[in-house]
Amino acid sequence: MSRAARATVGEFLGSAGLAAVVVGSGIAAQRLSPGDVGLQLFENAFATALGLAVLILVFASVSGAHFNPVVTVVDILLHRRSWSTAARYLPSQVLGCIAGAVLANLMFAEPAVSWSTTDRSGWNLFLAEAVATAGLILVIFALVRTGRGHLAAPAVGAYIGAAYFFTSSTSFANPAITIGRMFTDTFAGIAPVSALPFIAAQLVGAAVGWGLVRALFPVAVPEPVVAHG
Repeated sequence: MSRAARATVGEFLGSAGLAAVVVGSGIAAQRLSPGDVGLQLFENAFATALGLAVLILVFASVSGAHFNPVVTVVDILLHRRSWSTAARYLPSQVLGCIAGAVLANLMFAEPAVSWSTTDRSGWNLFLAEAVATAGLILVIFALVRTGRGHLAAPAVGAYIGAAYFFTSSTSFANPAITIGRMFTDTFAGIAPVSALPFIAAQLVGAAVGWGLVRALFPVAVPEPVVAHG
């Protein structure tokens, strides 16, 4: 398998894993802690933070572990990579998140596809998504451009876990996972009518994050070489 093919498969599998963690832990939280939404959110956030960190560690050397269209686009813009990467990664991320949501539904004996009826609308939620996405971009590329990319897994996991609580939208911060979460009428779902405004807010946040990275970290520093042996 070519390197490009491995990277594309890695993005699909990592995105599927992320959606399975988000949706599956949300279903489990609803069943384990009925009637306590705060505890459900904590369980969902905790599992997502841990799962995301692990997935990044597993797939970082295969594809860069983006699992997120806005991360891919910002990476291309900042580092002048080929747009052919986006042509391969973005469909893989979206399809992977859909597959992961369907898999989570099936693991918990839910219908494979049940369109979410959870309305998530309001200017405050859209603002929260822009903030969450801008922060995610800043966290990732501040580390990458200062030679600390090896810390991305725990940092991104911690950021997303925290953002579940400090944003009113519970920090989707990812167009692909937003699409995937349309396919489950469970705790983590989002109604299709709410998804497009969420994605628009995420794109705005990504643009803000890109601008902040360009302003604060204009020069990329290579990762340090670690000697072994």
